Amino acid sequence: MFRKLCTVLLICSILLALPLLAGCRAKSTDAANGQSGQDTGNEQEKTKKNIRVGFIYIGSANDGGWSYSHDQGRLYLERKLGVQTVYKELVPEGEGVNQVMEDMIKEGVNVIFATSFGYMDHVEKMAREYPEIIFFHCSGNKTGENLSSYFGRIEEPRYLSGIVAGMKTKSNTIGYVAAYEIPEVIRGINAFTRGVRSVNPEAKVVVKWTHTWDDREKGGKAAEELINLGADIIAQHQDSDEPQKAAEKRGVWSIGYHAGMKDKAPKAYLTAPVWNWGPYYESQVKAIMDGTWKPSNYLGGMNEKIVQLDACTELVPQEAKEKAAEAEARIKNGTLSIFSGPIKDQNGKVKVQAGETLTDKELNGMFWFVEGVEGKISRGL
Repeated sequence: MFRKLCTVLLICSILLALPLLAGCRAKSTDAANGQSGQDTGNEQEKTKKNIRVGFIYIGSANDGGWSYSHDQGRLYLERKLGVQTVYKELVPEGEGVNQVMEDMIKEGVNVIFATSFGYMDHVEKMAREYPEIIFFHCSGNKTGENLSSYFGRIEEPRYLSGIVAGMKTKSNTIGYVAAYEIPEVIRGINAFTRGVRSVNPEAKVVVKWTHTWDDREKGGKAAEELINLGADIIAQHQDSDEPQKAAEKRGVWSIGYHAGMKDKAPKAYLTAPVWNWGPYYESQVKAIMDGTWKPSNYLGGMNEKIVQLDACTELVPQEAKEKAAEAEARIKNGTLSIFSGPIKDQNGKVKVQAGETLTDKELNGMFWFVEGVEGKISRGL
């Protein structure tokens, strides 16, 4: 009851437009006077001034990948609602994120988006300690009275990018530079491979683990090793564009991730599954402003436009573009489910029977590879 009362008091305080402290130790895009707009005196402007939103990134806001995609969402939020935002980049997944959140709160932030999987337990702890603050955690599954989790069905455009790769490869060996052995990453590899083999049953996807989200040297080295094994396409679950650059350097093709990467490797880049966080950020902050916000575990797909396939480049065969577009239409209208059976694992054992479909809970606990993947799962985050 106490937490519910505190959450109600938070929303009321925002609507009453109580002044907040300016500035933050995190980087800020506030105007020179510390505000994101001129005070017109009306209630709407006062409400905007009293919502201050903090974003926490594991990488650089300019990494061209994961953190960049979230920062684009932050900027979209500023443009659409005119609220003040701040961000802190390069925050490791450990106890230190607690101090970053505390600093933000002390300096006036009352809505926090923490955007990396490893922040989850720390965000949950802070949400209990600060019931008057509204928290959001990306890619996790924990919620509370003042805590939402959110993610997208990135496996949908992953599958589509697999179709492109499966129809483009000549060697039938596709390399995949992967981060950590956790369900989020494994699910993406499996969706990609399902897409590949839907159009090319002879192709295989070879996985190389880096055990990092954004170590550029490791990402590039893993791509090089996969190319040495015969891969003529490099896909990735890395936050940087280094695997794309390695592919271009070696004269093979590439599938990006998080954001469009054509400018990073124009001679290699085919397409990428990408994020579109802005509309979600806008909807949640607007609900807070309106007094209608409720915690949730959000999971949107291509129909909600939170994920999509980047435009295919001129390097993609027309037939592959058409096959991907056809599959996209079927995913959106519900006639194609990526993880419906029959599905075998990489050892040939049937994991999903014909007529069955994996649930979200099962997908969130996925620790096995589908048929067509070469690689082992031996550790987590």
